Amino acid sequence: MTMPSEGSTAPAFTLPDQEGKMHSLADYAGTWVLVYFYPKDDTPGCTIEACAIRDQFKDFSSIGAVVLGISTDSVASHRKFASAYELPFTLLADEHKEIVGRYGVFGEKKFMGKTYMGTTRASFLIAPDGTIAKVYPKVKPEQHAAEVVADLKAFGA
Repeated sequence: MTMPSEGSTAPAFTLPDQEGKMHSLADYAGTWVLVYFYPKDDTPGCTIEACAIRDQFKDFSSIGAVVLGISTDSVASHRKFASAYELPFTLLADEHKEIVGRYGVFGEKKFMGKTYMGTTRASFLIAPDGTIAKVYPKVKPEQHAAEVVADLKAFGA
């Protein structure tokens, strides 16, 4: 499946967070939402990305933007990850790999000569009207939070 494009309607979803509470994209209608997909809790790149977002979370909050991190890890794994790094935003568990499929971020990957199925590090900035304002197909963990905050400001958020 291919990634949705800028200007298209963001695919809907309902998933449990790190506490088991259900969240739907529709819950955030009228709000800027960063939906960021990441491969796995508590791995080096994912931790760098999550901590960078944490460290700039006040900037997201002051703009009124919501951050939703999604991986195929379990609710319990998300709870441990969020607690260990004091993440102030929501992590959603897509254990059945439905939403990563809808967003076109799950597929064949290669690492150290091995091929496997996994989640691509990609993000989608969703505008208050539910359309995708920007697609980030190849995220650099250290720089992503600052890049999204700058884009939100450029969009007039």
